[in-house]
Amino acid sequence: MGSYLNPGNKGFQESLNSEIYVDKTGLIEKTNEVLDTRQKFLCVSRPRRFGKSMAADMLAAYYERGEDSAELFGTLKISKVESYEKNRNQYDIIKVNMQEFLSMTHSMDEMLSMLQKYLIFDLTDHFDNVRFRDENNLIQVMKDIYSKTKHSFVILIDEWDCLFREYQQDQEAQKKYLDFLRAWLKDKDYVALAYMTGILPIKKYGSHSALNMFTEYSMTDPGELAEYFGFTEQEVSVLCEKYEMNFEDAKTWYDGYQLIAHRQTGNECYSMYSPKSVVEAMMRHKFGTYWNQTETYEALKIYIQMDMDGLKDSVVRMLAGESVPINIGTFSNDMTTFATKDDVLTLLVHLGYLTYNSIDGTVSIPNKEVSQEYVNAISTMNWHGVAESVESSRKLLEALWNMDADAVAEGIEKAHEEISILQYNDENSLSCTIQLAFYFAREYYTMIREMPAGKGFADICMIPRKKHSDKPAVVIELKWDKSAVGAIEQIKEKQYGDALKEYQGKLLLVGINYNKMTKKHECVIETMQK
Repeated sequence: MGSYLNPGNKGFQESLNSEIYVDKTGLIEKTNEVLDTRQKFLCVSRPRRFGKSMAADMLAAYYERGEDSAELFGTLKISKVESYEKNRNQYDIIKVNMQEFLSMTHSMDEMLSMLQKYLIFDLTDHFDNVRFRDENNLIQVMKDIYSKTKHSFVILIDEWDCLFREYQQDQEAQKKYLDFLRAWLKDKDYVALAYMTGILPIKKYGSHSALNMFTEYSMTDPGELAEYFGFTEQEVSVLCEKYEMNFEDAKTWYDGYQLIAHRQTGNECYSMYSPKSVVEAMMRHKFGTYWNQTETYEALKIYIQMDMDGLKDSVVRMLAGESVPINIGTFSNDMTTFATKDDVLTLLVHLGYLTYNSIDGTVSIPNKEVSQEYVNAISTMNWHGVAESVESSRKLLEALWNMDADAVAEGIEKAHEEISILQYNDENSLSCTIQLAFYFAREYYTMIREMPAGKGFADICMIPRKKHSDKPAVVIELKWDKSAVGAIEQIKEKQYGDALKEYQGKLLLVGINYNKMTKKHECVIETMQK
C-alpha cells in the first residue's frame, strides 16, 4: 500500500512522462502564498473528471523534505517564480486518499481507527529518535514530532468528501468525521498547510461548519484558483495543434464551464475544459463522450427526476440551450438535503453536470458531451416526449433545409405537444420549444439566441460551423399570436441578416408564429444570398 508519510514523487513523475501534460504548477505559487500568510487551510472541490489527484501528487513532489525535485520542476513555470526555492522540499508530507480507507472498512469508527493506526505506524517508524507520550494518539504523536524537530507538515487529503457520497443518510457518521478532521488539523502548530480536494464543498450544519478554518474554492466560487480547475482554452488549443485535432470541435464537445475569478481589477472569466475528456479525445484521436468512464447517466437521472417544483421545466429549458436563474445559498453541501429545485441544481454544478455563472446567477448545460448525458438519462424516463422531440429534430432540420414550411410547422407542433411539461405562455416558451425541436442542428450550427443584428435582435441565429460551411445560415424570428409573414417582414426591415457579416452563401429567413386561438404554429421560409 505504501507509505502515507513522504509518499514520494512517483505520481507526478508519471504525469510528466505521459504523452499529455499541461503545466499547472502555478497552483504551487498559490499554495506558497498561503504558507507565507499562515492561512494554512485550503479546500478545493470540483468534479472527479477534473484531475484533483494529479494536483495533490504535484504538491507532494514539490514540498517533500529529503528529496531534490529540481529536476522535476526546473523546466516548468513555477521555477521562474520568486517563491520557488523558498519552500521546495522543505516539509514532511502526509498524503491520504480517504476513499482508500473508506473502501477497506465497514463503519466510520473502523475507518477512523484504521486511518490513525496507519498514520501513526508511518510516523513512529520514520521519526524513531523521538520519544512519544502516547503512541496510540495521532494528534499527540504529531505534537511530539513537532516539539522535537520544529518541522511542520504539509497534509494532503484527496477524496475528502467520499463519506458524504457513500454514507449519504448517516449524519452521525458525517459529524464524527468532521469532528475528527477539526481536532486533527485546527489550531495545530504541526500543520504548515492542509490541502483537501473533493467534489462537494464542506458540509454545513445549520449556519455553522465544523471546518470553518478552511478557505474553500469550488465550481460556484473558484476564486483565484479558477485557471487550475482544468485545462484552459489556450492549453486545449495547443493540444489540438499538437495532435492535429479540430479546435472548433473540441470547443463544441468540451467547452462551456465558465469559471469566474472576481478580482480587484475586475472579473476574469476562464473557459475550462475537463482534462479527462480532452486527454481521451487527443489520445484516441476522436471526439466523443468519455463521461461514462468515471460517471454514469444513472447518477444524473436520480436528481433530475426528483419531484421538485419547476425542476423539470428548468432542465428542459437548459437542454434547449437556455440558462436558468438559481439561488446557490440554500445548498447544504451534501447529496440528500434538498429543500428546493435550486439545491438540486447546485449539486449538479458541483458534480459537473451544470456550469454556474456567478455574475448573473444562472446555470446551464456546459457542452455537447454533458448534454448527451441528459439525453441518455431522459431517454429512460417518463418525460412526456422530450426524448422523442430530440430524436425527431433530425427530420425537422432536413425539412428546414428543404424549405418545407409546412413540415417545419408540423414538426414544431409535434414538439409542442410532446413537451407538455414546459409552461407554454409567451414568446420565450415558444423560443425554448423551437430550440429543443432543433436540438440536432447543433451538430452543424452554432445557435445564438437574441443575437444583436441590424436595428434590433434576431430571435435565433444558426451559424454554420466551419466544417459544415455548405449548409445555409438561418435567421429565425418568432411571433406570438401575430403572423409568420409579419415575422419575415421584420427580419428584412430590421436587417437581421447583417448579423452574419462574415458569412457568405445561402441564408434562410424563417418566420414562425403561434396562434393562441387555433393553438397552431405557422411557418414561412424565404431564401436570400449573402
